[in-house]
Amino acid sequence: MTARLASLPMYLAKRPAVAALWEMLRQALADAGMERLPPDLTWPQDYHAHWLEPDLLLSQTCGYPFTDDLAGKVQLLGAFAYDAPQCNGIACRSVLVARAEHGHLGLEGFRGLRAAFNAANSQSGYNAFRARVAPLAIQDRFFASALETGGHGASVAAVREGRADLAAIDCVTYAALARYTPQATEGLCIVTTTEAYPGLPLITAQGTPEAEISLLQSALHALLASAEAASTLQALNIVGFETPQASVYQRCVDMRESAQALGYPLLA
Repeated sequence: MTARLASLPMYLAKRPAVAALWEMLRQALADAGMERLPPDLTWPQDYHAHWLEPDLLLSQTCGYPFTDDLAGKVQLLGAFAYDAPQCNGIACRSVLVARAEHGHLGLEGFRGLRAAFNAANSQSGYNAFRARVAPLAIQDRFFASALETGGHGASVAAVREGRADLAAIDCVTYAALARYTPQATEGLCIVTTTEAYPGLPLITAQGTPEAEISLLQSALHALLASAEAASTLQALNIVGFETPQASVYQRCVDMRESAQALGYPLLA
């Protein structure tokens, strides 16, 4: 019998701890009678295709694709809460990061400079960034250019190396970089933050039965209360698990629409 698919692909600064988290969750699910559990996590290269796999048991996506091209195609399990300084429960903000030499500038002082973003379908690196800048744009422009880097770490590097001047970085990612690879954030500063939005959704396939969803949610709640998991959770900055309604992610849509209403459809 073919195993289901599971991944936790979004925060990998401490990848062995991510694998350890799954092992504890897998054991709890097995003890509860769930079958076809994968022994190991998948590390997808094509996130979108992976998220749409009919055999997807568990993954972590981004709020923007969850409300856009994944809407109606996956089910929400919940979201982890993290202890980065810009987090409040599952709500979080992106940090707008620049070189320290630009630390005296307010956001408007970056007009005509260069932006970096991880991907155009990212809530933290693009959608929230666009919404934050939109009120300052003139004739649909604010930056001289916008560089797509392919990842938050690459955006941080682009700013640090002088290939861009400002980037919006998921606050949990930035806290993990500062914690585990402090050289990556050396010489950088946080200029401001975006508005708050709900953090990364944990999802399962559209066809996952309600009984399995309940088992997954119960196991995740229990994991957060487990003394055995405490050190692994601490290594990943995870401090909670919540099961909000999918409607909370309307905040991501509202951010996109607010920027569009101000005549700023693209980060530019």
